[in-house]
Parts: sequence; C-alpha cells; structure tokens
Amino acid sequence: MYGQTLPAHRSAYSQFGGLFQPSMTQAIRLLSAQPFSDPFSDKPAPPVEPTPPHENLVDPFTNGSLFYSTNHADHLHSPSAYLNARHSWVHIFPEGKIHQHPDKIMRYFKWGVARLILESEPAPIVVPIYTEGCDEVYHESRTFPRVLPRPGKKLVTTFGQQIDTEQGDFGEMRKKWKSLVEKAKQNDDDVGRHLGVLTNEQLMNGDEARKLREACTKRVRDEIIKLRRSRGLPDEDPKSGLVETWREEGMTGQREGRMADGSWVKDT
Repeated sequence: MYGQTLPAHRSAYSQFGGLFQPSMTQAIRLLSAQPFSDPFSDKPAPPVEPTPPHENLVDPFTNGSLFYSTNHADHLHSPSAYLNARHSWVHIFPEGKIHQHPDKIMRYFKWGVARLILESEPAPIVVPIYTEGCDEVYHESRTFPRVLPRPGKKLVTTFGQQIDTEQGDFGEMRKKWKSLVEKAKQNDDDVGRHLGVLTNEQLMNGDEARKLREACTKRVRDEIIKLRRSRGLPDEDPKSGLVETWREEGMTGQREGRMADGSWVKDT
C-alpha cells in the first residue's frame, strides 16, 4: 500500500492468479470515474464534481467495504473505495516478468491490459512508454555486489502520444465488448452489476471474448513497437508477439535464468 502497488498472484504458482483475480478488479475501478452511468446505455454520465473530504469513503462499488482479499487469507486496503482515487493513473508492465534479450526483443503481452481498456468506464487514456537501460543497471547475470545498481549506465524512457481508446480501433473493440455484455445479460441477470467483476463464463472464457482480448492486447503492443522503432531498433520477428513462441522459450525446461536464445528471464 505504501508503494501504491496492487498485489498479484501468478497462475504458474497460485490458484488465485490469472486474468480475473481481485487486483484486476481494483485496477479497473481505479481507472474508472464516478458517478457512473450505465455503461451499456446511451445516456451520458452525470458530471464528476469535486469530492468533499467527508464523503471520501462513499463507495458505490462494494457497499462501503474498505478491504479486499486476493486469496481468502490476506486482508488488504481497497484503494478503489476512496472517491478521490477515481480516474487514476495505473502503470502496468504487460510483459509480466523481467525479460532481458540481447536484441531488446519483447515478450508477448498479458491479456490483463485488454481488460483495463475494454471494461473501464469511461474509456481510459493510454500512454505507451518504452524503457531502455534497466538491463544494464540491473542485469540478471550480475554477481557480487548483486544488490547494488551498476553506475555509469544510460537509462532512456520514451513516451508516445496519448491514445483516446474511445476512438479508432480501441473504440471499435469497446463497442464489441459492450455488445458481448449485452448478449450475456439476456441469460444472466448478474452481468454488469459490479464493475470489474466477471463471473459469466462466456465473458470470461468464450471464444469471442478471448479473441477480443487478444486483438486489444496486440494493438497495445503495436503501439510500443512504434516507440521501439523510433529508437532505431530493428523490427521484431512478428512471431515475437505470440504466446506460442514463448511457450518454447529457451528450450531449456527452466522458467528463470539464462535461456538458450541468449535472453535472461526472471518472474517479478
């Protein structure tokens, strides 16, 4: 909480990990603004007024709950319970792990970024960011003193233009998502009742929903590739953005460390 981070579980190690874990709900709610109109209605949302300090804990999401759990055992403060946290900035690393490749090739992106774009209300603004040099400061192959950063290295952060996800390709994807939700509502009264919470099987694992998340995630990755190209780096092999490519990563049978392709990998 002090670091303003949301705890996450990895599916590879925990049954509580994955695309629909509670911290994803928190992230979607933090990106969203209040008060909300019905996200599937044509009526505009009422204007967002400054929140009086004494009303800061009024929570339309979870009936005033100030806590949530990620595994039925922990007890965490719920940042989305605070009205002054509405329409927040959420910074994500969609590769989901440390990946240091000699040619600065990126892994595929996790689908969580698609949930943030498709389900937040109103549509969030996306700012693509590409960072270089962290592998020089903290390369995974470093030895003693491992905990200390390496001095004299160059760090570069490149920011792209902000993207209005209510327009263009992202806007079309959001429309398709709302159409899927409307279809699911016909057979499930609970659909859309709680922002950021999905329990409907078709919306979670249906082919249309999965393909939409895949397309949205690829579109985000394409924006990062533009920044990578602007830095003078060569274009990637298109296969680099596919999950299937990294299922055979390194061909060493290990999850972390130095892989056969020369990259270094570590779970975050």
